[in-house]
Amino acid sequence: MKRTTARELLMQAVFQMEARDSDDIGLVKGLIPEGESDKNQLEYIYDNFRIIDEHLEDIDKLIDENAEKWSIKRMPKADLAIARVAVGESLYGDTPGSVAINEAVEMAKKFGGNDSAKFINGLLGKILK
Repeated sequence: MKRTTARELLMQAVFQMEARDSDDIGLVKGLIPEGESDKNQLEYIYDNFRIIDEHLEDIDKLIDENAEKWSIKRMPKADLAIARVAVGESLYGDTPGSVAINEAVEMAKKFGGNDSAKFINGLLGKILK
């Protein structure tokens, strides 16, 4: 599994965390393809899910304060999950901000709406640079 795929699985777990109002690690386990054995990528997913869960209040505060004309409650849930992953892995993990932004923009193109990539780029640029 590539890191990009692992990051997408992490984003999906964070999305489900919001949708199900649950921080159960089973959300992650249910998304991992059967037979996946790349220990480094699995560790990345589990560690960052834990990091995001532990720092969710601070992460959301940063997102809310920097999202012009948007609040956490009104923000598209895919965009929110993408932003949470990028902020969490950059500020509380070991991913450089520029990498987190680039990967988040690519996820927004894939999973978000028409303006998601632009929104995510601007939001994360304010938070992580």
